Amino acid sequence: MRIVATILMSAVIGAIVGCASNTKEDDMQKVTSKDGTAIAFKKSGNGPVVILICGALASHKDHGKLAELLSDHFTVFSYDRRGRGGSEDTKPYAVAREIDDIEALIDHAGGSAFLYGISSGACLALEAAATLGDKVTKLAIYEAPYDEGVGEKERWKAYADTLQEYVASSRNGDAVEYHLKFVGIPDVALVALKASPQWAEMKSLAHTLLYDVAIVGDDRSVPAGRIGKIKVPILVMDGEKSLEKMPFMRTSAEKIGSAIPQSKRRTVEGQDHQVDEKVMAPILTDFFSGGR
Repeated sequence: MRIVATILMSAVIGAIVGCASNTKEDDMQKVTSKDGTAIAFKKSGNGPVVILICGALASHKDHGKLAELLSDHFTVFSYDRRGRGGSEDTKPYAVAREIDDIEALIDHAGGSAFLYGISSGACLALEAAATLGDKVTKLAIYEAPYDEGVGEKERWKAYADTLQEYVASSRNGDAVEYHLKFVGIPDVALVALKASPQWAEMKSLAHTLLYDVAIVGDDRSVPAGRIGKIKVPILVMDGEKSLEKMPFMRTSAEKIGSAIPQSKRRTVEGQDHQVDEKVMAPILTDFFSGGR
């Protein structure tokens, strides 16, 4: 993903802030997925259930502010995807197992839930909604990073192959650095990030980058056929500021919206890929409370 330096600097700062927040983990709970994997989650608030699904190199901590803002209206589940934070990791990895994790959270919450996913978490949310039927009652996604541009299929394969090599040889730092350079992080931001306390945590998540690759797909194309099965209302979002340097986000959002019968499109004004959760919270509150 080709992201300008200013956008990426805000993303790096956001990642550092996210990793540094909500460090108190004694209120984490666990649910057991279908394959026996323990999935850690944090529950807050009251009302209809909303499950927050994070993207690459992120954990439940990165949704801390959003969970807090939504908890006045909803019961919010922010969780560590398998292989991250307090969640276990059962091999071999499969996207279907991550969907099982979401289903386990939904069943624990009472049998139905709203989903919100961002970046590769948006791709996972789409796959879950297509699989779990009426257990997902509404879905909101922000900037699922599909890209069907010329040459992107080949570029994506090269990225995935290189990541696999680094992870297989336990070169976790190289894997994270390669990923960040692939998405366009400027050298100055990378140096700052590597010097921060959060670098060790990011390296511990290096193997999960391959999980995100699997979720986005072999060729990074919008899975129109599968997501066309989604029958519930969905809000498909992109950021206004992403258009100039990441036009594929808008293109992919339009294609996702066209593929799903009950879809609504929204471009969030003034936002890039690192969306401000203070901006996102009222949008989600309105949509999940009844607005389409």
